[in-house]
Amino acid sequence: MSLDMTQVVTLLDEHHLLTEVTTLNDRQTFSNVTYNSKTVKPGALFFCKGNFKPDYLASAKAAGATAYVSERAYDEGDGMTRIIVNNIQKAMSLLGAAFYDYPQNDLFIIAFTGTKGKTTSSYFTYGIEQIHTHDRVALFSTIDRIVGNAPEDRFKSDLTTPESLDLFRDMRRAVDNGMSHLVMEVSSQAYKKNRVYGLTYDVGIFLNITPDHIGENEHPTFADYLYCKSQLLVNAKTCIINAETDHLAEVYQTAKSTTEPDHIYLYAREGAQLSENVPLDVTFKNVNETLHQSDFEVTGLSEKGKQLQVNGAYELHVPGDYNESNAVSAIMASALAGASSTDAVQALTDVHVPGRMEMVTSADHGTIYIDYAHNYASLKALLSFLRTQTDAGRVIVVLGSTGNKGVSRRQGFGQALSEEADVAILTTDDPGFEDPKKIAEEIDAHIDHQSVQVQYVMNRAEAIQTAIKMSHQDDIVVLAGKGEDNYQKVNGVNTPYATDVTIAKNAVEEL
Repeated sequence: MSLDMTQVVTLLDEHHLLTEVTTLNDRQTFSNVTYNSKTVKPGALFFCKGNFKPDYLASAKAAGATAYVSERAYDEGDGMTRIIVNNIQKAMSLLGAAFYDYPQNDLFIIAFTGTKGKTTSSYFTYGIEQIHTHDRVALFSTIDRIVGNAPEDRFKSDLTTPESLDLFRDMRRAVDNGMSHLVMEVSSQAYKKNRVYGLTYDVGIFLNITPDHIGENEHPTFADYLYCKSQLLVNAKTCIINAETDHLAEVYQTAKSTTEPDHIYLYAREGAQLSENVPLDVTFKNVNETLHQSDFEVTGLSEKGKQLQVNGAYELHVPGDYNESNAVSAIMASALAGASSTDAVQALTDVHVPGRMEMVTSADHGTIYIDYAHNYASLKALLSFLRTQTDAGRVIVVLGSTGNKGVSRRQGFGQALSEEADVAILTTDDPGFEDPKKIAEEIDAHIDHQSVQVQYVMNRAEAIQTAIKMSHQDDIVVLAGKGEDNYQKVNGVNTPYATDVTIAKNAVEEL
């Protein structure tokens, strides 16, 4: 992989990003691109992005970087080629794609966005595409990054949608490993931070939107959140929209602004009350559901919906009727990629989503459920489903909320707990630079204390142990938010954490 100055200047100029360039060598070639001074190699092009400190550039120069891209000049870069741009994130995405030789052009890309359901839908699609492509599909999800079939090609994700240089690097690795398809999650922050600038998807799926990610370090308003979420549709060749989403009119109009109606598919549960009168292409209905299985039928309504050839009965072993909608989006997206309904039927019975509805049983205490539910909509759906399916005595919930982002979730958690829980044990969940006790107090301020008993146990492992010990046989204990995360984000450090699943199993064994 390499990039030369002619390519750099041409690309940046074409996209109206170049402000100034000062170089001692017009034929300069870069053999490494990075924004991390610790990964600089001789001949590197270094990007000064984000919470940048001039010392990082000095370190990059000392390690052999010969040029830097920035929105301003730095004395620490004297003697290096200086490339000044008006938007560092856009520049990094464009140049990253070029450096890795546009790997997206060799992949059929299916991309999901939504306040809830992105990860589950991505795993459903990945499972279908594994069968369809004979294991030539990559996955970029909140949980895992899978770029090949060897053990070293599967690793944990740091971000739902990584920085552009990491994104294109991993795409290149996937292509070199023989992957032909990619399923990926795209967060609203990916557009807010221009991590996917210039990237086009073959199929873009909009699942839903509810108030979330509104805060000091994320989206200033819901309108900004909706705008960023909708950009996935603007950058997709074919769009799939869950017609049951809030703000359907705005979402559908955004899709139509860049995509012909023949390439926009809308789906919904049969009989759903929609906010807009839109032409549905596919519907689905539940046939049977238990705590361990969901059976549903899919029907194509419009001519293009029928052409997907997805009609039929499906069986899902990821519990929760709300997951049927996620599965339908995966079935439709995979059909557009060339998968058959037979592929989908076969795959969906075997798909397991790490950290989603994991269950730990105990002999004399309640049944424990572990799930990534991390906002009002997902927590409400999870608790409502579990209460209905288990005929639970008490619903005991252990949760916290992330620090420095998703501030609006705290009110949502309080509301969901008030509506569905009997006991809430408030604890720590990736507090960042905030005080986890204060985060818990903000959640507590929105809990109805007439219906919910509240405790504070700020050590998460102790909170889990407390919840399990207080539970009786007919109770359920829900550990929400962390799933199988093996770290806590505390003061900018990923602090090792045993995972909710492990702690729950150990607590049960001790009892």
